[in-house]
Amino acid sequence: MLDRLPFLVGLRYVRAKRRNHFISFISLTSMLGLMLGVAVLILVLSVMNGFDHELRTRILGMVPHTKIEATQGMVEWEALADELIQRERVIGAAPYVEQQGMFSAAGRNQGAMVNGINPDWEDQVSIIGQHMRQGALADLVPGEWNVVLGSMLARQLGVGVGDRVTLLVPEASITPAGVFPRLKRFTVSGIFSVGADLDANLAYANIEDMQTLARLGDAVGGLRLELNDLFIAGSETQAIVNDLGPGYRGTDWTSSHGNLFQAIQMEKRMIALLLTVIVAVAAFNIVSTLVMVVTDKRADIAILRTIGATPRSIMGIFIVQGLAIGLMGIAIGVAVGILLALTISDLIGWFEAAFGIQFLDAGVYFISDLPSQLQWDDVRNIVLAAFGLTFLSTLYPAWRAARVQPADVLRYE
Repeated sequence: MLDRLPFLVGLRYVRAKRRNHFISFISLTSMLGLMLGVAVLILVLSVMNGFDHELRTRILGMVPHTKIEATQGMVEWEALADELIQRERVIGAAPYVEQQGMFSAAGRNQGAMVNGINPDWEDQVSIIGQHMRQGALADLVPGEWNVVLGSMLARQLGVGVGDRVTLLVPEASITPAGVFPRLKRFTVSGIFSVGADLDANLAYANIEDMQTLARLGDAVGGLRLELNDLFIAGSETQAIVNDLGPGYRGTDWTSSHGNLFQAIQMEKRMIALLLTVIVAVAAFNIVSTLVMVVTDKRADIAILRTIGATPRSIMGIFIVQGLAIGLMGIAIGVAVGILLALTISDLIGWFEAAFGIQFLDAGVYFISDLPSQLQWDDVRNIVLAAFGLTFLSTLYPAWRAARVQPADVLRYE
């Protein structure tokens, strides 16, 4: 019976109606604080996971995970692509020619990176085909000098499908009349939009046209590779270059966009830390609740000690009571947090439609709705952290209860 005493008495104290309603109020606020803290932490981390996923899908869907280049030009690129695609980590390969230049149309100028691509291979390494607003990559026919522009780039130039633009490349052409910059007229055959800054500084043309413009002959600039795990791009790139030997070099996405994703991860950790502090404040409210309960139950403690309850059992009673309050708050918070994380996009959409308010403007942000991606590892870590903080908050009041001396209490009863 004494072995079960902490659970029986502790749970009875949780259910019992108290003469002191202030203690009940503090218990309720402690439970509500834990519930809100856990729910908000789950929701915020899920939204940040959603933003991270959108950025990773859209930006890194356009940016190559790895680029392999040959110092003397890459002519037999098809054989090399077939060789690299056999590697365990490589799931796609496509040739490219990059050319930095400036587009001009109707007196407007805008710098951009022009990627020469093979439309038949590009789907292996890029999501560009899934984000075409007008036209298609198949329109990039060799010799027709067509170009696909990002939506913001086309807007800045004031052009649409069918219009003509002039590309100026930073290389000079020597003619009998003198030295002139190299110019080429293109026809806009398509417009894409991924909702990121790439829409303002990226364009696509046929790789054969870009080979002619860059005077590469049959050579290409290199191969773009898609990996099954973008976070091993650095090590895999180095391994590929080592296996290919001298004459090859490689770069990966971390050199151009690594800082962005490091900043997102750092922001997620800092927000998680700050919200955990809120959970800690709510958990340590249990301290004040249990201290008042110990004071209110001094007579009960004394009687239990006289019938054989040990100080350890007395500590167990109040630890069980505090954990019961905390677990109720954590359980409700987890349920509310998961529900909000799974429905926040629909709730925000309904709120925007009902009140005519737009939280995320697609013209400013790269998305128009609030993304959310629930990760069960986050839920598990939040529950463990909240439970640990709740347990720690019960130790001091329980220790105070165990030190109550029956003789001092019963002397005045």
